[in-house]
Amino acid sequence: MQKAKAVNQKKRYNDYTSVLKAIFPERIQKILVNAGFTCPNRDGSKGTGGCTYCNNQSFSPEYCQPHKSIAQQVEEGIAFFSHKYPSQQYLVYFQAYTNTYDDISKLKNLYQEALSIKGVEGLVIGTRPDCVSDELLDYLGELAQRKYIMVEYGLESTYDNTLEFINRGHSVAEAETALRATAERGISTGAHLILGLPHETHDMLLASADILNSLPINALKLHQLQLIKGTIMAEQYTEHPEWFRFFEVDDYIELLVDFIERLRPDIAIERFVSQSPKELLIMPHWGLKNFEFTAKVEKRLRERDTWQGKIHKEQRVKMKE
Repeated sequence: MQKAKAVNQKKRYNDYTSVLKAIFPERIQKILVNAGFTCPNRDGSKGTGGCTYCNNQSFSPEYCQPHKSIAQQVEEGIAFFSHKYPSQQYLVYFQAYTNTYDDISKLKNLYQEALSIKGVEGLVIGTRPDCVSDELLDYLGELAQRKYIMVEYGLESTYDNTLEFINRGHSVAEAETALRATAERGISTGAHLILGLPHETHDMLLASADILNSLPINALKLHQLQLIKGTIMAEQYTEHPEWFRFFEVDDYIELLVDFIERLRPDIAIERFVSQSPKELLIMPHWGLKNFEFTAKVEKRLRERDTWQGKIHKEQRVKMKE
């Protein structure tokens, strides 16, 4: 499928919505599904307890329940969204936990079940870098010849010490290997990064942009560190609050602008923040909707007269020469 190459000329960053508009003739809506997967750092194969920050209740809509079939979840999602945009098309988003962590025959059946529903034009599959096989990627590469297929990898950090601290159970090297193997098969790649994890400094976070620039990433989701009820991290905060720093809105926006300046221009930014339900969120409490926060980022980019990639690594090398 077509992939966007350049920054949106109407904005100062390459937004993912514009990427989808360039690919699809109709408006695209993601529909989240929960296929009932687990993770290798939950079931004991690599660890138990899961990632220290994770509570999947914080991002699962009501229609997205694993006791329902994939088809039922998709159809209920379409019914929920279609009244406003009757002609829109859909991407089915396998989001909860690790959505490639099962027998490949079962995975194929689940993906095909989603793709068989009218109006579904592709899949977005959330997973971990250590949970994809060559056989699975070959299959997804075949699907990508006729449908939009993106594999979203939860990188969360570009530092092995941090990954160990948050109990991710994979390394930075595994993330690089998975991203390259995915891109080589013509599959779109996405990455998640959490900004503000314990022990990561401002300079370390900016250096993460340089690391991402070296990888075949099509889309990036950024979000601030959030402290969620019912997580190991919430317990850690109670015992060691000195390990944590939670951003104020303006400080986080400044970090984002610094980060965006360094980010390769063709990487589409899908989001800047994550909003957990109020009843689960401990901190930070910003009281801003996603579109309100995005408007603040765009305003700050204009005020600083900067844009995505203005001083990314290649450009900085040229400037030194």
